[in-house]
Amino acid sequence: MRGVLVSAPASGTGKTTVMLGLLRALADRGLTVQPFKSGPDYIDPAFHRAACGRASFNLDTWAMDAGLLDALASEAEGADFCVAEGSMGLYDGVATEGQSGFGSSAETARRMGWPVVLVIDVGGQAQSAAATALGFKQYMPDLPFAGVILNRCASPRHERLTRLGMERAGINVLGVLPRRGDLALPERHLGLVQAVEHPDLDAAIAGYADFLRDHVDLDAILAAGDSRDKSRPTRALRLPPPPAQRIALAQDAAFSFTYPHILKGWREAGAEILPFSPLADEAPSAEADLVWLPGGYPELHAGQLAAANTYRAGLQRHAQTKPVHGECGGYMALGAALIDKQGVRHQMAGLLGLVTSYEKRKFHLGYRRATLQAAMPGFAAGQALRGHEFHYSTILDEPDQPLAQVCDADGNPVPETGSVNGHVTGTFFHLITGEQP
Repeated sequence: MRGVLVSAPASGTGKTTVMLGLLRALADRGLTVQPFKSGPDYIDPAFHRAACGRASFNLDTWAMDAGLLDALASEAEGADFCVAEGSMGLYDGVATEGQSGFGSSAETARRMGWPVVLVIDVGGQAQSAAATALGFKQYMPDLPFAGVILNRCASPRHERLTRLGMERAGINVLGVLPRRGDLALPERHLGLVQAVEHPDLDAAIAGYADFLRDHVDLDAILAAGDSRDKSRPTRALRLPPPPAQRIALAQDAAFSFTYPHILKGWREAGAEILPFSPLADEAPSAEADLVWLPGGYPELHAGQLAAANTYRAGLQRHAQTKPVHGECGGYMALGAALIDKQGVRHQMAGLLGLVTSYEKRKFHLGYRRATLQAAMPGFAAGQALRGHEFHYSTILDEPDQPLAQVCDADGNPVPETGSVNGHVTGTFFHLITGEQP
């Protein structure tokens, strides 16, 4: 489990650029690098895979129990080095403890024994940045701390002054990145654009790797991540089981947000995944036992989905006798209509009565714990699920029976309960795992 966790004091400091450049730079050295993402993110893992050629997995101490965390940590077997990317700020989590913790990146690093590489944006400050670094190092004394990478440094003088502060505070400087305006990845309302949509992702990542090789001490990072004696309890390792044997999975630019550990669990248990593209007007396989529509960006393709008659007819035929489930964007696509940001109403599959709108955006973000009031694929009524919700849609109508009682991480009720109608179910949250009895 040699490795490091790349984090920052806050979002927007450049840690994703550092993460992708580090993955590629280490892979270019001939190392087998295993990436991870701390927290509930379904976009970054695809970028990680593009950078180093190895599937990335989420590690989430709020949603996941110890058995699932250990199962995912075992993905590092056969790798030379692990690099995990934190989410938000290093210590940011929720107020109420979940299955293994509060969901912070610091908890992930401490649990896995990975020293933290803290990326600090030093724009507008110099020696003062050392106070930030020292506070982060001392806030959790038992957290291994490798050092800092100083990002967006304006000049050699700026670097000298900032290094002086770090030396005084006893903080290792692992690298200094000059200010550059061409390193930002393109974004949209849910964060980064999807990896498959980047116009020239491989060239961009290669550029990040060159930038890190020029300005970061890779040998020092590798040395910081050398494994120490970390005895870990032996537990039954488990991944989420498949909800059916043959699963028709929507996969295209409109439907792509499925956690990697979910798909790995399905495949390892012997399930057959049958991809299809609603945007290409493909119907789900008639041989499928279940149709699963993951989240994504249906609001950007609403007109195309409304015109996809073959896809819609196939979905409706399947739902007459067999289950269909949708998450977030997939849930919206199963509804009666979706109104785009221009106020245009588009017909959706009509398997649920849900009507959603992006004309007046409303931000929904956070962990979700759901207790099912009706069965959904893979889970019986009464089962508790853990997931995460992130979207900007507004519900105009949700007339079907509620699927679950849903609350946030602190136990406060959430009005987005999901829906059930016949063989069709949907949720606004993305499933991470079901709780063990």
